Amino acid sequence: MRYNKDDGGSYTDNLIGTLLAIFGNVLVSIALSIQKYSHVTLAGTKDPRAFYRTKTWWCGFVLTSLGEVANFVSYAFAPLALVAPLNAVSVLTSSILGLIFLREKSKPKDFARRYGLSFLGCIVTTGGTYLFVAFGPNSHEKLKAENIVSHIVGWPVLLYLLLEIIMFCLLLYFYKQRSANHLVIILLLVALLGSVTVITVKAVSGMLVLTIEGNMQLDYPIFSVMFVCMVASVVFQARFLSQACKLYDSCLIASVNYILSTTFAVIAGAVFYLEFRKEDALHICLFLLGSAVCFLGVFLITKNRKRTKTFEPYVTLNMSNGVPTIHDKGLVVQPDFNGSFSYGALVNNDGVAPANLPVNLEKPTVNSRPVNASNWPPDLKTD
Repeated sequence: MRYNKDDGGSYTDNLIGTLLAIFGNVLVSIALSIQKYSHVTLAGTKDPRAFYRTKTWWCGFVLTSLGEVANFVSYAFAPLALVAPLNAVSVLTSSILGLIFLREKSKPKDFARRYGLSFLGCIVTTGGTYLFVAFGPNSHEKLKAENIVSHIVGWPVLLYLLLEIIMFCLLLYFYKQRSANHLVIILLLVALLGSVTVITVKAVSGMLVLTIEGNMQLDYPIFSVMFVCMVASVVFQARFLSQACKLYDSCLIASVNYILSTTFAVIAGAVFYLEFRKEDALHICLFLLGSAVCFLGVFLITKNRKRTKTFEPYVTLNMSNGVPTIHDKGLVVQPDFNGSFSYGALVNNDGVAPANLPVNLEKPTVNSRPVNASNWPPDLKTD
């Protein structure tokens, strides 16, 4: 487009990176649907085999690997701010496959009510994707080791990393010490780690591509540093995501995590790789508008998704001491009856400490006279 090959980037490179990212996200969505289909099939037929012994699961695993490789390589060709928002394609594809491939459908009269917002979200997401792809940054540089080092030692990057470290430490303090398990706090930690992940992924991917092209970059120390940071950030990011999945609904996590992670990824690309330095204000505004439209579309897609059934408190009666207990914690299904009496044929085997009901089970005192033989009438004499 406006950036030629002499400046280090080209329209062809951006096109290749964008297509690779779209292809990778679509492939990952298809692969995850295939793996889910494998799990559902095994559960429905009560097949004794483990899931990893089925062909469909391995087919999904191979497709997932290919999709992630495509996503990884796309960072070497296209700007970071252009590749990161394309994760919306994965949400869009999963929504469509959920209705077609996995047969997640309802009665015709309820179809429009349940999935109307999802279809609107698909349309909005498609429009937003077109906007930020068409008006996104058109330039990127060949990421040689020297270029990466020059970016790191620049004062904007050092200031950005300092602020990110301070913010991460504060959030981690509230999360660990104050037990602030709010969704936004956990996903902010994920997003901050995700910004480090995308920075390092782009650096490692760019140096690997240059090495394959014949320009060796793997013997520079910065490659090892970036690779270690990439692996560490991915591991800790997965840990925080797993904690969020235990506490909150996956649809809510998907939408909020996409919004926060994309925002921090775009900021990281703008600060670390200076991807917007040659863009005019109109293109930047239209890019931000497209990203905001994508955020809205993803929110609409995930808003009406089927929610998992939450835990409901239930009451049991311990036959050993006759004390009723209420189970008000846990995320598991109420257990089945196994021989002891309980309300609703449910017993306490959910692994959580029951809370005693505030009931007074003491027997009421009965005002009765003590039994005394002298008080009884004398026996009658019999002839």
